[in-house]
Amino acid sequence: MSLRILKIAIGTELDVVGARQRAREIAVLCGFAMQDQVRIATSVSELARNVFNYAHGGKVEFSIEDDEGVQSLQIRIDDQGPGIADLDLVLSGHYQSSTGMGLGILGARRLMDRCDISTARDSGTRIVLQKRFASDAPRMTARMVGDMCAHLNALAPDSMLGEVQQQNQELLGTLDELKARQEELLQLTRELEENNRAVKVLYAELDEKAEHLRRADQIKSRFLSNMSHEFRTPLSSIRALAKLLLARADGELSGEQEKQVNYILQGTVAMNEMVDDLLDLAKIEAGKVDVRAERFLVADMFSTLRGLLRPLLHSPELALTFQEPQAELALHSDQGKLSQILRNFISNAIKYTERGDITVRAALLPGQGMMRFSVSDTGLGIAVSDQALIFEEFSQIENRLQTRVKGTGLGLPLCRKLAGLLGGSVGVDSEPGAGSVFWVSIPLTYMAEEGDAAVLPYSH
Repeated sequence: MSLRILKIAIGTELDVVGARQRAREIAVLCGFAMQDQVRIATSVSELARNVFNYAHGGKVEFSIEDDEGVQSLQIRIDDQGPGIADLDLVLSGHYQSSTGMGLGILGARRLMDRCDISTARDSGTRIVLQKRFASDAPRMTARMVGDMCAHLNALAPDSMLGEVQQQNQELLGTLDELKARQEELLQLTRELEENNRAVKVLYAELDEKAEHLRRADQIKSRFLSNMSHEFRTPLSSIRALAKLLLARADGELSGEQEKQVNYILQGTVAMNEMVDDLLDLAKIEAGKVDVRAERFLVADMFSTLRGLLRPLLHSPELALTFQEPQAELALHSDQGKLSQILRNFISNAIKYTERGDITVRAALLPGQGMMRFSVSDTGLGIAVSDQALIFEEFSQIENRLQTRVKGTGLGLPLCRKLAGLLGGSVGVDSEPGAGSVFWVSIPLTYMAEEGDAAVLPYSH
């Protein structure tokens, strides 16, 4: 539905001023906000001036349009001029007329909700503008539009001077608003500069702390490596002497003496294991461990581990089972490091499982190019809150077997680092009282990272 309001002919400069004036008055009567009044008046003024300058005449028609219950103020500007030859260029914002401007159409398009342009060479131009009414604005009826038309016809046209004064006031208001925005931008710029300075200071502090941490890490690695090497010789001597005494090389021992020497031997073995773990960790952190990748069968590795670890079973109520893998199941990786991870997992399972089963399995992870090895037990289990802690260095969980089973808290952290060297990861699934499943996943084929340098051989 369309309700016509007013039609204005454009033939002189005064008509351009009058079109702007009427556009503002209609916007006021339709209940548009002040900003929309200025947008509507400015758009009509710019396009009416184009009609006067380029087509030497035309008309502006105002109406109320209703599109599916949504009302809009529609302004149609028609002329019979030469048409707009470079419309696409004008709409792109890169066109300049001989007056150096060429932004009237583009400006109107941005200020209004809708701007449709149809033009043809030597056939004139039609531009249709629309500005939608606010959602809470009253609906315009035919009677209201009739009253509006009567009011507009009764108004005496203002002088050009009055219209210019009105435009000046609007311009001053816009300039004040721009000035306020500029001050806000300046304040924001100052705040950003201060924040940038603070961020730079923070980055400098972080770099300094990172450098301190790097130096501390290097010192720790050197200390662990040197300490491990220094401890090895006396520990080896103590262990050898304890074995000589137990073998009665220097004569018989009393029962109490044998007991005490056994304590010395057990303590020395535990200390030696801790030294080995510390040295391994130090080498990994220092980047002095290389991966010796070669193809091997999982079944062969399981056979070796079975022979090494079954003698460690401390009770006839505890069984160690290696689930036989497929005969052709193979990896291209470092067998020694993978075996070390599994030895740690199995040794821990034996320590913390009083009775039941310990089962070692290997399985391909479909579509991932990975193989997962798992060691499941029927032992004490680990609470979810402690499962991340056990992979941290020197961390141990208190339990009722702690007095019988001694550990250093280095085995699982070493497993995590070794798995990382092989391009894999470790984890645990466990529940207190229901046992645990420790697992390691590694790629079927080890891929060295680009830029890896030659490093020292890995050995104890």
